[in-house]
Amino acid sequence: MPEPEPKSGRPRRRARFDLATELPALRAGNRSALGRAITLVESRREEDRAAADALLATLLPHAGRALRVGITGMPGVGKSTLIEALGGRLTAAGHRVAVLAVDPSSARSGGSILGDKTRMQELARDPAAFIRPSPSGGALGGVARRTRETIVLVEAAGYDVVLVETVGVGQSEVMVADMVDFFLVLTLAGGGDELQGIKRGILELADLLVVTKADGDNLQAARRAEAEYATALELMAPRSPAWRPRVRLCSALTGDGLDALWQAVLEHREALQGTGEWDERRGEQRVRWLWRAIEDGLREALAADAPAHRALAGLETAVRRGELVPDVAADRVLAAFLRRGGT
Repeated sequence: MPEPEPKSGRPRRRARFDLATELPALRAGNRSALGRAITLVESRREEDRAAADALLATLLPHAGRALRVGITGMPGVGKSTLIEALGGRLTAAGHRVAVLAVDPSSARSGGSILGDKTRMQELARDPAAFIRPSPSGGALGGVARRTRETIVLVEAAGYDVVLVETVGVGQSEVMVADMVDFFLVLTLAGGGDELQGIKRGILELADLLVVTKADGDNLQAARRAEAEYATALELMAPRSPAWRPRVRLCSALTGDGLDALWQAVLEHREALQGTGEWDERRGEQRVRWLWRAIEDGLREALAADAPAHRALAGLETAVRRGELVPDVAADRVLAAFLRRGGT
């Protein structure tokens, strides 16, 4: 059972998570401690990185047991509504559910709406659920910079189902698929040619395609869309020889289809675990995220290196004018940076 939250007085605020004193509270499921830990891991302050790395190293042996589900779809498809309905069913069945909802960030200001706690009011009040809205910060695929590490934290805090709701920006959703076990794509019916409403690249990533809002006057259109998508998926090579993606109807309003949706998630896990692909896929994901972390770190180091920054300014001008090929400019910057050993 999670540790109860304080019920009186104003909540105590700390500038950062204290590993020495707050680790037991986090492991017991205290949501305040977990929130502070996530804030620490998401911090871009240099002085917080060592503490965040130590925290992740301590918690890693306690993570990895949750079922991770990525959920994406076009704007207006009802991602948050479906997550709230599904999350409520899962907590009622005894699961502890963490929702990592990544909001779009402004490319100019970096600000985001962060409205998922408003949209998921019932689930936010559920003591067996934890909702963490995080700005994407312009990250590719709508994935917050530290979403991968946040999954480690919520798993170590005892959450056995992790739902990652993404911005739903299209082709870059591959980054989401690379951090979850099951990739759920939501779509709508009734908008003309349904197959034009979602990109082929996302269909190829989907483990399950769900036509939402399949109720009332929209039910017949949803059934037609279901048949069209089923035909389209038959023409695509599945990601796994152990699992062929399927299509389901669902209504978060009536609850119809939610049980079938979750049953598909469980059947997918059983199928992949039966062949050993489950562990292999997670291992491959960890390696891919290693290289993405290296790329991010190199980009940050270049930005912080004064000589490289000065060289980049001139090379960017040359590239913009068409006087230099981008690959050649990149080679020059990296060669100079690596010769000095970085900063």
